[in-house]
Amino acid sequence: MNRKSLLLITALLAASMFMTDGMSQTSYGEQYRPQIHFSPQAHWMNDPNGMVYHKGTYHLFFQYYPGGITWGPMHWGHATSNDLVHWQQQPIALYPDSLGLIFSGSAVVDKNNTSGFGKNGVAPLVAIFTLHDTTKAKALTNTFQNQGLAYSLDNGKTWVKYAMNPVLKSPGISDFRDPKVMWFEQARKWIMTLATKDRVTFYSSPNLKDWTKESEIGQGFGAHGGVWECPDLFTMDYNGKKVWVLTVSINPGGPNGGSATQYFTGRFTGHAFIPNDTLTRWIDYGPDDYAGVTWSNTGNRKIFLGWMNNWAYANLVPTTKWRGAATLPRQLGLNKINGQFFVTSRPVKELDTLVTGTKTATGITSSGYQYSGKLNGPFSLKLSVGKTESFTIVLSNDAGEKTLVGYNKQANQYYIDRTNSGEISFFKKFAGRHTAPRISHAASINIEIYVDAASVELFADDGLSVITSIQFPLNPYNNIIVQPKAAQFIKSLTVSTVRSIWK
Repeated sequence: MNRKSLLLITALLAASMFMTDGMSQTSYGEQYRPQIHFSPQAHWMNDPNGMVYHKGTYHLFFQYYPGGITWGPMHWGHATSNDLVHWQQQPIALYPDSLGLIFSGSAVVDKNNTSGFGKNGVAPLVAIFTLHDTTKAKALTNTFQNQGLAYSLDNGKTWVKYAMNPVLKSPGISDFRDPKVMWFEQARKWIMTLATKDRVTFYSSPNLKDWTKESEIGQGFGAHGGVWECPDLFTMDYNGKKVWVLTVSINPGGPNGGSATQYFTGRFTGHAFIPNDTLTRWIDYGPDDYAGVTWSNTGNRKIFLGWMNNWAYANLVPTTKWRGAATLPRQLGLNKINGQFFVTSRPVKELDTLVTGTKTATGITSSGYQYSGKLNGPFSLKLSVGKTESFTIVLSNDAGEKTLVGYNKQANQYYIDRTNSGEISFFKKFAGRHTAPRISHAASINIEIYVDAASVELFADDGLSVITSIQFPLNPYNNIIVQPKAAQFIKSLTVSTVRSIWK
């Protein structure tokens, strides 16, 4: 049997698996199943891909293996949403072919039909992705990752691969992948930001088909504990000024071990990215936010989504029907402290539509506070404290499992401690305390926490310090105790129950 026939059989089997695992047969009520995060109905998921907004629909493509719950031959899974909150999984968008597996990439709306893929006035959606040739990889040729195109004329429902793929061939770099493409209006050209081993390389094209190398950046600065992956380049406004942001994921080498995403701010000339400085900053200090990128075609609003997992243990987490989930969608912003720009991230406002009840306590003067409401599902918690004293929030269930979230004044750090959070035996170093520096110099502290069936996400000081942590308690947390180190400092505590996005 030739390779093309084998790939066709694999695709047909995968399609069959998808049909048998349709929405009607998925309860989304399994143990550890996220209730306010996207996760696939079944099977393996990792990096978010091809995120694009078009005609009122947010498209989320993602690295997907429909043949099991560990990493395998990569496809592009597909889900859609009208509100960034409720998701509908769609049929698989892209299957492996004779050129290779479908690794990470991006998608754009080709409004001007520069590619020529559009017909009858319909602007095409164009996906740009890495083709990973497993045969060449095994032969150690260093030319096994190349970039390909596919296009859609029906708002992402079906895709046609470009007959002349690949459009950008590897120059002999073993890691040559994860294209993130954007339109650079000033020069009327497309810019591809590509991960190339230990740096990022920029390419330009007038038509998405013919690419020219512009420049590269990354050698000699930034975190280099592992290979660079899944870059993104975009602008945000700060007091009327355009600031460019370059994000790069790295594995391993994160601030709390394993996978994480760093970023740099600066300017982009259309040829090169010029950083404001070479300091390493992290978009999320936790162990479980990786390969995140922004949606394209959302105007000035930049919405970020990551894979809520870590390559150190992603294949081992104790779920049985699916593995992998996305973080909450986050709106990015900028803050300037002591002359330096910092990227902030906060849960998108659309999540407020899930709130079913809210209880607020103010002016708490005791040395501790226990929430007395009933919690039987996901919830959010907002805490405002009057001065920077240490405190701990204990999230627990009736089985005695608990996660500690708080601030340590002496170290000037926020933390999430999942040492006693539930099932931890699947990976020796899973248990632990993960920290983020407090970047803000404000005299008071404000934090926001989202708690789901198997995750805790902390957003401190309006998103300047962020920690994402997955965890696997036997039952969801239903108790909250706040333990301050000093009395008379809690301004307010608000707990909001939220309904499942699957109901």
